[in-house]
Amino acid sequence: MSLRPADLRIDDLASPGFSPDAREIMHAVAPMAKAIAWRLDAALEQAAAEAGLEDFGEDIYSESLTVFLDGAHREAELSPMGEVTVWGQVVQFLKNRLLIEEEYKRRPEIADQVIDRPIIIAGLPRTGTTHLHNLISSDPGLHYLPWWESLEPLPPHSEVDGDFEVDPRLQRAADGIAMRDRLMPHFKRMHDMWPEHAHEEIHLLAIAGSTMFFEALAPSERWREYYCGTDQTPWYAYMHRVLQVIQSLRPSPARWVLKSPQHLEQFVPLERTFPDATFVVTHRDPVSITASFATMSAYSARLSLTNVDPAKIGGYWARRIEDMLRTCVEDRELLPSAHSLDVLFHEFMADDRATVEAIYALADQTLSAEARVAMAAFMEDHPRGKHGRVLYDLADFGIEHSERRQALAFYVDRFGVAIEGE
Repeated sequence: MSLRPADLRIDDLASPGFSPDAREIMHAVAPMAKAIAWRLDAALEQAAAEAGLEDFGEDIYSESLTVFLDGAHREAELSPMGEVTVWGQVVQFLKNRLLIEEEYKRRPEIADQVIDRPIIIAGLPRTGTTHLHNLISSDPGLHYLPWWESLEPLPPHSEVDGDFEVDPRLQRAADGIAMRDRLMPHFKRMHDMWPEHAHEEIHLLAIAGSTMFFEALAPSERWREYYCGTDQTPWYAYMHRVLQVIQSLRPSPARWVLKSPQHLEQFVPLERTFPDATFVVTHRDPVSITASFATMSAYSARLSLTNVDPAKIGGYWARRIEDMLRTCVEDRELLPSAHSLDVLFHEFMADDRATVEAIYALADQTLSAEARVAMAAFMEDHPRGKHGRVLYDLADFGIEHSERRQALAFYVDRFGVAIEGE
């Protein structure tokens, strides 16, 4: 008998229902939102005061963060909870940047750190990237970026010499996940998280000052146009800089395994930054991706937006997913054929170990007995659908299934993706 919770269809996307506990928390943050200045100089001042530092390093952040903050304030229609969350994230990114710059000045030899032949996964959310990333990251012979470290790569000054039983950064990450589960109890069905789970580099790119993650924080056409119309190479170079700092603090000969959906439309800066990488590109039925991601986005929006409009959210992400897939198709050949692999979702789901073996063979990475045992343990501890599944339907977003099927046929045909549910 399966102990997995029954499948669930979220039926309150447009009119979110909250527990009394959640409503109390959201009400408590409202006064904090009124004090937000929504100017970059105010964010820089607050970050500097809280970190006790002043040097933000090379200014590749002012223009991008100004565009984002303006778009978040004027376009996103954030709720008080959304305003406090977005502002707090920006300030934290800037504090992280101050600490990174200080660490470089203190130890200039960090610049000699080599990010050697990383394995980089690029694929849209809901294509198996999270499972694949965490599965490979369970290999003790590889470096990965845990969730808690992505949030705070370096500790604040007040915690550097402290005698802590548990790193406060890890505890803060655990507390954040617990709060998320209180406010959005169904989110873990769509994206399971724990403090040590392998996370994407989107937070490191946010420290740099430009990332697709900003779209998820506060959807803004102005930000999207800026991000999509600007060469992201400088921010990828800074992400590399942050990885060097992290690697210098826990050195080993291990290679990194990295992952982000953003990489799917950024093959040029990605390959420039990591020319010796092994690139793994994941693919799934794009109509299923659209339904799944629109649902997760609309559900998450209940904490950040004043009014949740599923049609608006679904339409936005349907367009963005199509744009990303078109860029993927156009630029796929830019990745070196001898060091890149396309992974089809249905094949990965049928035999995930075979997929891992193919990736290791391409990367010339030994799949040790220890790694196999660790991966088996991970799969036993984290079975698919552990928290139950969410049922998705494009009709919830006013999107015609047949229209999306036709619009996305170019991608299905290019990669031989299996159609789902038809």
